Amino acid sequence: MNKMENKHVLVVGMGKSGIAATQAMTALGAEVTVQDSKSEREMDAHLVSFLKGRNVKCCFGCEPSDMGAFDMIILSPGVPPDLHFIEEGKKKGAEIVGELELAYRLGHGKYAAITGTNGKTTTTTLTGEIFKAAKRKTYVVGNIGVAVISAAISAEDDAWLVTETSSFQLETTKEFKPEISAVLNLTPDHLNRHKTMENYGLAKARIMENQDENQYAVINYDDKTVCELAENTKAKIVPFSRLEELDFGAFVKNGRIVIKDEKSIIHDICGVCELRIPGTHNVENVLAAAAISFFSGIDAETIGNAVRAFTGVEHRIEYVGTVDGIRFVNDSKGTNPDSSIKAVQAIDGNIILIAGGYDKGSDYKEFIGAFGGKVKYMMLLGKTAQKIKEQAEELGFTNCIMCRDMDECVNKAYELAQEGDTVLLSPACASWDMYTCFEQRGEHFKNCVYRLGA
Repeated sequence: MNKMENKHVLVVGMGKSGIAATQAMTALGAEVTVQDSKSEREMDAHLVSFLKGRNVKCCFGCEPSDMGAFDMIILSPGVPPDLHFIEEGKKKGAEIVGELELAYRLGHGKYAAITGTNGKTTTTTLTGEIFKAAKRKTYVVGNIGVAVISAAISAEDDAWLVTETSSFQLETTKEFKPEISAVLNLTPDHLNRHKTMENYGLAKARIMENQDENQYAVINYDDKTVCELAENTKAKIVPFSRLEELDFGAFVKNGRIVIKDEKSIIHDICGVCELRIPGTHNVENVLAAAAISFFSGIDAETIGNAVRAFTGVEHRIEYVGTVDGIRFVNDSKGTNPDSSIKAVQAIDGNIILIAGGYDKGSDYKEFIGAFGGKVKYMMLLGKTAQKIKEQAEELGFTNCIMCRDMDECVNKAYELAQEGDTVLLSPACASWDMYTCFEQRGEHFKNCVYRLGA
């Protein structure tokens, strides 16, 4: 039975997930209205034509006049649920859901869902590669850039949806119940949206909320906050640790990544020295991906082979090139201070750092305190530039250079760098003040580097 036919649905936000939700709802026969804060003139003309061609009502640059007309309101991840017109719709009886929840209800397949402040994309991508190596029907979806619903609607029942889930996506879930969940870590992020770390953690914990004793929750044993979040789950907890040998789970033993199963049998995955992605944080990401894969039924040999072949993801500590002996590394995905700390730690030698961007309410003192004498200069751009400069100077780091844009950052960094130095883009901030996404920011950085070497 089609649950959505003739239902009146409002889709808020016309990003990737909003467009995918709209396509799914129209295909299922719902009466769809879309809303976006941009005016019609600012919207993509092809999208507007597509929507109107399917009789979708459009509220661009405005809000629907009658919020009591909707049975359901579907929120895109970037849309705060406390907007006044959404709250009005809820009071008048509309159900508020996100695209992830909708995909789970209406689609097919089994979910391996991954969340955490940092490492989600690397872990999700690697897990997807392992699942594919095991010859499983696999879709890698979610916050990684592919809307969940676009795959779930057409997926087979035995397919796996390896899903990167953000706190924004999880806060609107109700029934979502993955076969395997994973919480990688928890550090301050998105506090402009969630207001407190407690709220942020509770949103992340929803990934485990509906799981039962036949399902698994993979958690970072080294992160005590994550361990506390998992205390109320009914799922079987699978810990992973970079720092300690465990009685059960995934850990490092004698320089090798291993998994100890429920019968206390140790399964060798690979040596830490065999990893092709740098940094101790990536050891944790591999441990998590290995645990997810093993407890979903994939053998250790297949996991190990896929791990050895994995070279990382674009925009995450991505080597761009070397110009006159100066290395350039793109870590545009470093969108919060903790992520950028890990990038700085992963680089050997002196660094000229490019940082700054959209302010998510973060504090940057721990980030600056982690420079450890490696960062010689910091190029700053975007809305947070002045805030980061002030906090740096409070801590005694005065080599801050304010820049207008990425071109100026790259050019000045190149002038200041010496042979053997690394110019690292790791902003510790979101990109939304100057770019539509971190990918666009990373591509701009790479193009600036390519022009240097031209």
